[in-house]
Amino acid sequence: MYTEFATPEETRGDWFVVDAAGKTLGRLASQLALRLKGKHKPSYAPHQDLGDHIIVINAGAVRVTGSKLKDKFYHRHTGYVGNLKSIALEKLLQEHPERAIEFAVKGMLPKGPLGRRMYRKLHVFGGNEHPHQAQQPKALELEASVR
Repeated sequence: MYTEFATPEETRGDWFVVDAAGKTLGRLASQLALRLKGKHKPSYAPHQDLGDHIIVINAGAVRVTGSKLKDKFYHRHTGYVGNLKSIALEKLLQEHPERAIEFAVKGMLPKGPLGRRMYRKLHVFGGNEHPHQAQQPKALELEASVR
């Protein structure tokens, strides 16, 4: 007896569109990460990239609970001494709304080459339009939030 794994030629990554308007940021990100990994498929294997391509629209209309808009900060370092740059979630959603979802999903994916390959399948747009009509994406309705 041996375990049979799906080969990359056998697997097909479908294209899905998710509307982020009114969805909670963390719950949406965890469901997107699950889809990008391919854990929803019966042929899932942790060492393979079996996930689907996900297009997220209306990223600017995502919501958060509590006072995270003012209290949650994203930090990055420029590489120079004393240059730690910080931006609040509220300002990030105004200037670059797609980055909030990208940061949340990227943190939930595996680290390393496999996780980077999965992350490339995420396409986030702040508005209602996207340039991937040729791939004929299907609408994907994720589970509603618990609350």
